[in-house]
Amino acid sequence: MILAGPPAAQALLDEARTRAAALPRRPELHVIRLGEDPASVSYVSLKEKKALEVGLGSTVHALPSATSQAELLSLIERLNADPAVSGLLVQLPLPAFIDSERVLNAISPEKDVDGFHPVNVGRLWTGAAALPPCTPAGVVRLLDYYGLPVAGQRVVIVGRSNIVGKPLAALLLARDATVTIAHSRTPDLAALTREADMVVAAAGRPHLITAEMIRPGAVVIDVGVNRVGQTKSGKAKLAGDVHPEVAEIAAALTPVPGGVGPMTVAHLIMNTVLAAERLQAGEQPSELVEVELLA
Repeated sequence: MILAGPPAAQALLDEARTRAAALPRRPELHVIRLGEDPASVSYVSLKEKKALEVGLGSTVHALPSATSQAELLSLIERLNADPAVSGLLVQLPLPAFIDSERVLNAISPEKDVDGFHPVNVGRLWTGAAALPPCTPAGVVRLLDYYGLPVAGQRVVIVGRSNIVGKPLAALLLARDATVTIAHSRTPDLAALTREADMVVAAAGRPHLITAEMIRPGAVVIDVGVNRVGQTKSGKAKLAGDVHPEVAEIAAALTPVPGGVGPMTVAHLIMNTVLAAERLQAGEQPSELVEVELLA
C-alpha cells in the first residue's frame, strides 16, 4: 500500500475549515520571514495559500535579511500581544548572526504553531494539551487516515532530532506503541529495524533504509527529503531516507515526495485552528502557564 499524503492532508484541511468556521473570530496565521531565500519564499507561500484555502487569515512579515535580532524580537513581542494573532512562526533558517533558539523561545507557547517552544515540548511529553510539531503530528494523522494501528506496535524511529524523532516518539508512546529511537551511532541498526512492526526513517540520509533492513509486512514511514541532484528541467531531484526497493516487501510505505510533506503543512493549519480555539476560549496567557509549570 502506498500511503499518499495529499488525500490525508485534504481530510485534515477540511476538518480545519469546519472548526475554524465555528469560531467567533477568524483564526489568523502570521509568518515572519527574513531575506529572499528561494526555498523559504516558496514554503511560506505554500503555507499562506493553504491558510487562505480553509478560510484563515494569513499575514507574511517579509523582513530584510539584515534585520537585527532586537528588531525581530520586538516584532514577535508585538504579535504575541495582539489578540487577533492566533498562530505565529518564524521561518527557518535564520541568518547566522541571529540566535535562533532565543527567537523561537520568544514566541508565546499558545501561538507557537510550529510546536518548538520548550513549554509545548514539556506539555507533549507529560501528556498535557500542547501544540505538537507539525511533521510528527502529521505522521500520526496519516496513520489514522489509512487505518493503520499504533497501539501495541513495535516502532523504531531512525533519527533523534527535536523536530521529528523525539516528539514523534512522545506521540506514539501516548498511543500505546513500544518505541525505540535509533540514530547514526546505533550499533547494528539493521538488526533493530528488522524486529519492528513500523519503521520511521527521519535521519536525513538518502536511501539509508534498504530492503534487507525491513521485516516483510512492516509499515515504513519515510520522513526524509534529500536533494540528490537536478532533473533535466532543472528542478531539484529528491530522494527519501528509504530505498525504493523497500516497497516490494513493506505492507505500507510513504512516497517521497507526496507522502509526509503535505501532512506537515496541513497540520500547521490545524495547529493554527487549535491555537485559536484555545485562545478564544479564554485560556491562561503563557506567562501564567509557565509559572505554574515551574512551581
